[in-house]
Amino acid sequence: MKKRHEQKLIILSLLLLLCFNMPLLLIFDSAASLGGIPIIYVYFFSVWIFSILISLLVIKRYYE
Repeated sequence: MKKRHEQKLIILSLLLLLCFNMPLLLIFDSAASLGGIPIIYVYFFSVWIFSILISLLVIKRYYE
């Protein structure tokens, strides 16, 4: 894997660190729900799935 692709994964890791930071999580911690599921769960799992898909894309597409 080339250095720039490793850098993309490092940037993704840093973005995840920011997304799962406590002040940002507290924004979504409310009593509201989306289809019966609390908003914080929807946020948490959507960011998690998004990160898996992006990392899969980087690894599959740029693996050399």
